[in-house]
Amino acid sequence: MLRLEHIYWLAALLLGSAVVIDLRARRWAHAAFWLLLALMFAGGDAVLAAARTGQRLPQQAVGAGVVVLALLAAFGLRRDGPAARAGDRGDARPGHRLFLPALLIPVLTAGLVLAAPHLRWGDTPLLPREQVTLGALALACALSTVAALRVTRARAAAALRENHRLLDTIGWAAVLPMLLAALGNVFAATGVGEAVAQLVAAVIPVDNRIACLAAYALGMALFTAIMGNAFAAFPVLTGGIALPLLVGRHGADAAALGSLGMLAGYCGTLLTPMAANFNLVPAALLELSHPNAVIRAQVPTALALFAVNFVLMYLLVFR
Repeated sequence: MLRLEHIYWLAALLLGSAVVIDLRARRWAHAAFWLLLALMFAGGDAVLAAARTGQRLPQQAVGAGVVVLALLAAFGLRRDGPAARAGDRGDARPGHRLFLPALLIPVLTAGLVLAAPHLRWGDTPLLPREQVTLGALALACALSTVAALRVTRARAAAALRENHRLLDTIGWAAVLPMLLAALGNVFAATGVGEAVAQLVAAVIPVDNRIACLAAYALGMALFTAIMGNAFAAFPVLTGGIALPLLVGRHGADAAALGSLGMLAGYCGTLLTPMAANFNLVPAALLELSHPNAVIRAQVPTALALFAVNFVLMYLLVFR
């Protein structure tokens, strides 16, 4: 019932609401930025269909759009204050109930993923088979939005205004995870993973599974710190170290290795200014005395989490 294109269309509608708000405020560069991104989400099916049939124009159009996005981010998006003004905020003092919608997102996502095999309408699954987690997350976010409106007693339009305010605050960094994930796939397609595998084989004893595991975990953290996002590091390090050495040679469990490998990469995210949307934007919003204050506060957590994660990898992936 719920398909991937429905999720992309919903994202396009949310971005479109930001376009309308910016147009009303005569913020032309901001409106153009979110409009281009909305069109890419809305036209995702056309790009995929063109890729399957061998056509080139839609993909080239998306590439040109990405270049325009970069130019707008560099020269057009100015901090002239958000266009959205405080409107109907409903209950101004919801107290601790305000955490309920945020906590509902992971709880509902996990519950929907586990229940996905049983969520069917006749013979049709309610969540997309190819991306069950993404479908569950989208549905959980929609339900949590309804819960947030109930908790704050605000009107539905307030969600769109707050969506624009958040997009305006984050700015171009909102698209950074998607671009870095695409960059990781580009690296994997151009043979960076094979080069990493050759380099690792020349440096570490590949017959020692602990050495291979340490190379994978440390590589995920370091490459993530360099790229700014674990999604960029994952295809390169997994294709270069995890699959050929740990899974193929030492028989590691691929599911446990992949999930814990991503967590090792997230430890690197906590340590790098390259993760601007996570580490630099909050420092600017909170007006902290140093731009890297968030990173400094996260260092002990990142190191402790990495150590625990490595122990879990050793205990779980070789069972």
